[in-house]
Amino acid sequence: QFLYPNKDWETDKEFQNDCLAFTLFSNNIQSKYGTNHWIPFTEQEVNAREKFESNFMTDFIKGKQKPPSQSGYMLSIVFEPEVPYNNNNNASPLEFSAAATAVFEAGRALWTYYHTQPFVTGTYNPNASLYDIREYFQGRNEAGKMNNKSSDETYNQLIGTLRERLKQLAQQIAPKVYLYRFLKS
Repeated sequence: QFLYPNKDWETDKEFQNDCLAFTLFSNNIQSKYGTNHWIPFTEQEVNAREKFESNFMTDFIKGKQKPPSQSGYMLSIVFEPEVPYNNNNNASPLEFSAAATAVFEAGRALWTYYHTQPFVTGTYNPNASLYDIREYFQGRNEAGKMNNKSSDETYNQLIGTLRERLKQLAQQIAPKVYLYRFLKS
């Protein structure tokens, strides 16, 4: 059962950043439904062949955050000019725990491997999400369900490493989920 948490989590930046890292690598976002704003790497980090449609997440992680709107009232939002995106603001880059950093490293290896594949003309998706990458390697069965494994052993090793590191990160996050009363123990 989800509860209203106490306010202690609001000052625990490591917990917040660990939760972000966990979320980035455990979701079902699919790029076919729109721009993938959840790519946690730059094109250079994963040797992408084309530019990503969005660099929101890497900008966010680096501290290049869009400032909040000035007002919460609808009429004010309509009539106030939008504050321009400022790449030179004073926000600090996010700092991740060792467990979260290990997840990013495993994810980067998987994304890099995906971008090295010899795609058939027209099938390369530079904006691939983790779900898209899994679908590419694992394929689907006759019923349309994603297969559990791939015939590509390198992929199986990389996704296995990512899953193991996600489990370790989840074990690190779990006590604080209860401490901050997001869930009852």
